[in-house]
Amino acid sequence: MLVATAAIALLLAAAGAKSVALLLVGLAGLAVTAAAVWWALTHHGLLRVLAAVLAAVVPLAVLLYYAAVDLLWAALSALALWAVAMVTARAALSTDVPPEVPRDHRTPPPESPFLIMNPRSGGGKVGRFHLAERARALGAEVAVLDPAHPQDVAELARRAVAEGADLLGVAGGDGTQALVAGVAAEHDVPFMVISAGTRNHFAMDLGLDRSDPSTCLDALTDGVELHIDLGFVSDRVFVNNASFGVYAQVVQSPAYRDDKARTILQELPELLTHQSGPRLTVRAAHVLVDAPQAVLVSNNPYQAGDAVGLGRRAQLDSGALGVLGVNVDSAAQAVDLLRGRHARGLTALTADEVVVDADAPEIPVGVDGEALMLRTPVTCRIAPGSLRVRVPRGRPGVPRAKPPRDWRALRRLAFARRTGAGAG
Repeated sequence: MLVATAAIALLLAAAGAKSVALLLVGLAGLAVTAAAVWWALTHHGLLRVLAAVLAAVVPLAVLLYYAAVDLLWAALSALALWAVAMVTARAALSTDVPPEVPRDHRTPPPESPFLIMNPRSGGGKVGRFHLAERARALGAEVAVLDPAHPQDVAELARRAVAEGADLLGVAGGDGTQALVAGVAAEHDVPFMVISAGTRNHFAMDLGLDRSDPSTCLDALTDGVELHIDLGFVSDRVFVNNASFGVYAQVVQSPAYRDDKARTILQELPELLTHQSGPRLTVRAAHVLVDAPQAVLVSNNPYQAGDAVGLGRRAQLDSGALGVLGVNVDSAAQAVDLLRGRHARGLTALTADEVVVDADAPEIPVGVDGEALMLRTPVTCRIAPGSLRVRVPRGRPGVPRAKPPRDWRALRRLAFARRTGAGAG
């Protein structure tokens, strides 16, 4: 609170009445820049170029204005103080309470573990960390996928269970993890995650070591079980999320794999302005979201304290889906998104079932990064505690969730009256 006050006091002392003009110019520059970015995303050709130039020039013009009135140092100093205030506010609102992780269940080590490994995942982590050799040395049967001959990993896992496997594991991307996790849940056998993918979102939320996937193999000899939720979109399992709308539509393009940036820029204008792609309708928890450009349904909600709410999940066993919908139809609404989760164009809620319908018989869906086409209406649901995940007992763990900045709560914390017991 003191640092935030110091930021305001510095501007007042250095600029006096001009401080109001400085603030207004800064806010106007931020709004115009956000609007210009929106125009650049929703237009092609010359209009896109002009909007991009405007987005680059406006911040520079604001800085030049501050310099012209000899107050650039004051503006930058106040901005730096405000950044410190943001960091200390979050620290003050944090608690020493550890994150809410699923309760450990102690179980004996598996006798016949079966692991599926994708040698291409994560830029070749399976070979770089000698995962197959280490797993076999620990008594696991390992199937290394052949990139030249694609295999049905779900069928491979079902066959392994039929032959007596009492644990299924995957060293690969989250899409492959989800397919095998579904088989493990179906047959009620433990599932093991080896963080050999590129992003390892699921491994991150399980508290596994993403820098060295070989440490995940410790679960074979010294592990515990976590009982977590699984998401379903139609009959397809997802461990992270299912996306609808703009992103799902873009990744369907054959050109996306070869040139992501160019494909996104080419597809976005029509998708964001509803000139192409299906018109979506989302129903969740008695809430209707009409014609959103993008919808993300996640297996447990993402943290509210993140800048865009998509960093990590505080829990994996809450029994609820997270729902994020974006509906932006103008530059003004795009600017309003700067308010984060309080923006009018952003819907954030939880539900145990989400129904996504459209004016088309099929819609594109991104399921843990995999592009699918599903018949409408598409129903998403959650199966609480349906997956038994075996993890190492000595894993790094899940970092503490970042609390949202709540200035009212901060003020109460700063100026709360201390009782005798509290003071002691």
